[in-house]
Amino acid sequence: MHNLLGVIGWSGSGKTTLLEVLVSQLAADGLRINVVKHSHHDVMLEPPHKDSARLRLAGAAQVMIASPFRVAVIRELRGEPEPTLADQLALLGPADLTLVEGYKWEAIPKLEVQRPSLGHPALYPNDPHIVAVASDEPRPDDLPDKLAWLDLNAPATVLAWLKQRINSPQA
Repeated sequence: MHNLLGVIGWSGSGKTTLLEVLVSQLAADGLRINVVKHSHHDVMLEPPHKDSARLRLAGAAQVMIASPFRVAVIRELRGEPEPTLADQLALLGPADLTLVEGYKWEAIPKLEVQRPSLGHPALYPNDPHIVAVASDEPRPDDLPDKLAWLDLNAPATVLAWLKQRINSPQA
């Protein structure tokens, strides 16, 4: 699963900011990057007065918005269970790497973004799927050797680690 990596951490830790850097650099290198962003909130994708929203609100199961610039499919769950991460991943096209923000408890390889100053507990001690931690604190002495410790304030080091992971057949 070296082409799938979860990016997890508590709210405000800097996950999206780090992902912006990683995605922009990897895309600039010619890699195709997919991102799945999970939200616990009701996501407003278009203003309620627009045609696509009006049709969705009228009862359409799915609405596709297509233009020369992008395509989006909006599916109303209407009481159905939220699709699993595997269901969501199956909808994506091929990519060199798929990054998943959220889905904290999924059994996928993960990078934890950690800022101890926020006062939240680290996730890596209790999650064997975390393969690396990007933190603004120094590496703890008792950290297992197999867990990569990366400098969150130096995104180039996180990018270098990720590139090596993408290119490694053993990752």
